[in-house]
Amino acid sequence: MRPDKLVAVALLTLLLAATAWGQNMQDASTAPNPPATSSLPLSPEQQQLLQESLKARNYAGAEKLLVAEIEKKPQSAELLRFLASVFFLDGRYLNTAVALKKAEKIAPLDNPSRFTLALSYIILDHRDWARPELEALANVEPRTALYPYWLGRLDYDEMQFTSAVAKLRKALELDPAYMKTYDNLGLCYEALGQYDEAIKTYQEAMRLNRLKPQPSPWPPVNLGTLFIKLGKLEEADAALAESLRYDPRFPQARYELGLLREKQKRDDDAIAELKQAAELNPSYAEPHYALGRIHQRKGDTKNAEIAFETFHRLKRDNSKTRPQ
Repeated sequence: MRPDKLVAVALLTLLLAATAWGQNMQDASTAPNPPATSSLPLSPEQQQLLQESLKARNYAGAEKLLVAEIEKKPQSAELLRFLASVFFLDGRYLNTAVALKKAEKIAPLDNPSRFTLALSYIILDHRDWARPELEALANVEPRTALYPYWLGRLDYDEMQFTSAVAKLRKALELDPAYMKTYDNLGLCYEALGQYDEAIKTYQEAMRLNRLKPQPSPWPPVNLGTLFIKLGKLEEADAALAESLRYDPRFPQARYELGLLREKQKRDDDAIAELKQAAELNPSYAEPHYALGRIHQRKGDTKNAEIAFETFHRLKRDNSKTRPQ
């Protein structure tokens, strides 16, 4: 393979990984909520305390109560499954997986718990562990769209785009109104170079997104990113404006808007947007690279060096701290 093609493949891999990571975190909201506390082997007083802790989002308090009870009842799969769901709400995904695997040794996992386990594996970047869990769920519940959707997401992350399209289209057959399926299908068409299909699919995702009480900023930013790539700058501007209407503090939209302003030769506006993206997400490396490029082109060597150094430092830090 020619060196320029190797570079292109590497950049594509990084872009897809970044997109998948951000949207995986957003899609964590699809995990089931904890079951009713009345099903747990707890006293009425403990159940009430647990309910109050969850209502107040005092997850540490809920976890402390449950861990203490599990020490007394180590063979309670119900308590372990409930603890896992609280860990998930608390963003403690490794603890979620450990608790569920302990529960599974005592009794088979129910489907919501198995799905929570699969999502935890995905967020922990162990997609190879998540796949068999999702495949098992898809076999047990063949009419549930969520499982082919997530299997399609796994194929996308592995750059198996044709297979991902097939799974996502299957998910749409089961649930034609699921916005996230259209959004991720658009990403697959874009990766395959089928830009017209990608645009139509993103637009359908945006139509469904507008019907939501709280629309996601992701579909319009994905469409805006593609429009920038295709040189359709006015269309990109409109899509990114829609994303920022939903979330003015969305770092990805600010970053893409910075790239757009750069292409429009509005360097000062581009710098302002890129700086805002970096401030909104201090671990976001890409805005610093774009800032370095602009400063370098403008002859501002000092700020260019600072921006490039920050980019490389954040990349190193992110590779160390991201779950493996």
